[in-house]
Amino acid sequence: MKPKNLHYHAYDANGYQCDGSQSSGSSSPSPPHSPPRYASSKCRRKPRSKPHYYQPLRELFVGAFTFRFSFRQMVLLPLLYISGLIMCVGPFSSFVGQPPPPGSLYRSHQMYHRLQRHIQSDNSSAAIQLSSVWKYKRLKERKPCSNSTTSRLHSESNDPTTYLIVDANGGLNQQRSAICNAVAVAGLLNAILVIPRFEFHNVWKDSSKFGDIYDEDHFIAALDGHVKVVKELPEALMQRYDYNISNIPNFHVQAWSTANYYLAEVLPVLRREGVIRVSPFANRLAMNIPPEIQFLRCLANYEALRFSSPILTFAHKLVSRMIKKSSGDDGKYVSIHLRFEEDMVAFSCCVYDGGEAEKVEMDSIREKGWKQKFKLKTHLISPSLNRINGKCPLTPLEVGMMLRGMGFDNHTSIYLASGKLYQAERYLAPLQEMFPLLHTKESLATPDELAPFMEYSSRLAALDYMVSLLSEVFVTTQGGNFPHFLMGHRRFLYDGHAKTIKPDKRKLAILMDDRIKLSWKEFKEQMGVMLSESDRKGLMVPRIRRFNRKTSVYTYPLPECRCLQKSHNINSTDDNYILDQLFGSMR
Repeated sequence: MKPKNLHYHAYDANGYQCDGSQSSGSSSPSPPHSPPRYASSKCRRKPRSKPHYYQPLRELFVGAFTFRFSFRQMVLLPLLYISGLIMCVGPFSSFVGQPPPPGSLYRSHQMYHRLQRHIQSDNSSAAIQLSSVWKYKRLKERKPCSNSTTSRLHSESNDPTTYLIVDANGGLNQQRSAICNAVAVAGLLNAILVIPRFEFHNVWKDSSKFGDIYDEDHFIAALDGHVKVVKELPEALMQRYDYNISNIPNFHVQAWSTANYYLAEVLPVLRREGVIRVSPFANRLAMNIPPEIQFLRCLANYEALRFSSPILTFAHKLVSRMIKKSSGDDGKYVSIHLRFEEDMVAFSCCVYDGGEAEKVEMDSIREKGWKQKFKLKTHLISPSLNRINGKCPLTPLEVGMMLRGMGFDNHTSIYLASGKLYQAERYLAPLQEMFPLLHTKESLATPDELAPFMEYSSRLAALDYMVSLLSEVFVTTQGGNFPHFLMGHRRFLYDGHAKTIKPDKRKLAILMDDRIKLSWKEFKEQMGVMLSESDRKGLMVPRIRRFNRKTSVYTYPLPECRCLQKSHNINSTDDNYILDQLFGSMR
């Protein structure tokens, strides 16, 4: 039986109808993780014969302006405006007797209670096997890195004499992006890179230095011959600035600046001053850069950046324990990156099933964390629209129903990569009912083992990163830097396949609206289609010609990073080989 075709549409701010693929935008307060995209590349104009309830007002009456103004038209305009309000604004829908559109309200908990008996009893022999989740296979031959990747863009001597200092801001993977970009810019400008500094932010509240997260000596050694890296400025330069790096004038660089911009604007200042500081440095380099500079990003991300010994040692213990607890599936497990922390729920402006108490609590968190931002007239809060457009964080219940619908039974071992969840006891209960073998850092380790990491969000995120990296299936639920870097790293390790379930959240919002009254069989059919789409898209490699990359090299590392993939006699997806590659330095 073929799955039902569920037609759903979403529109961008310019009145263009977009496809039903999941938005990968992050709701975090950090800068964007990928270059801006344009509506013309993925959207088409909405047919005028099918008005939508949140169609932009200007398209409803723009036709009136194509005629000459007359008294009659001046009278009609206010009527058209009022009609537009009635059609577009949710609170007015009651005036015309229209119920909220499918997917606009959180009704997943009602659907779960209705289907709970069917879900719990559905552990048939048709359950999916972790060893055979991924059907698409692609073995790419690895070509050695050419000598041109180490060539300089400069005709003068390769011995650099100038220094580049950057401040990496944000969480773990936003900082990782800044570090990789800094290596690329240092190579572009033929400058010596000073070990990047980490900014303290009141959101992440992590005072870790570079050496607390990454192995500094390995970082310097891995880049030797490509980019020179030092731990601090020479004495003469430090003396010039009173031994305070903050005294070095800050060069403000716009986001996604091109290589030509750095050569034309930054390089002359660097040569004149001998040192330059760029802060903040997140997303300050375009994705579309020359191949030999793009290679430096790959080298930094997959060779030079290795977690510090304390993080790797403890991560290895967690991975070993997960493998042991997953013996029923030959040591294979599923990892879920769940973004349902209270700050994420508050920032998303989405409404769940907590009623007035939830609204008061979320308003308080928004006021405390972002002051008046959400009260500005330019910041429209539309929970229903956010949910329809797939921007609401998935609850543990929704993730559990999705996975059970895809065929993962209650014997599947799950690792939950997450911070402190919003009302964890209440929201985690359904997920634990569906997947009793649910594990976290806290359940796999003792309090004493976790104690050195507990006050440092980036170090905890690094542990989650490593355990998720080695899972057979990775599930991303909200977008952001963590899943994008992880998907790219998994593509790099697993012959180009991300082995990632990236749900279509627009479609899920409709399917999990209990007013539709889907049966469990119908829901499973739709989830099977969604899993197949994740499998197919997991192998997607962007078509890249010279200097025309539009996607993130951190999410789609191939083809530029392929030459760094290790050649060996066994399949690179062999678990023991990958463990040895990632943790071999500890043995």
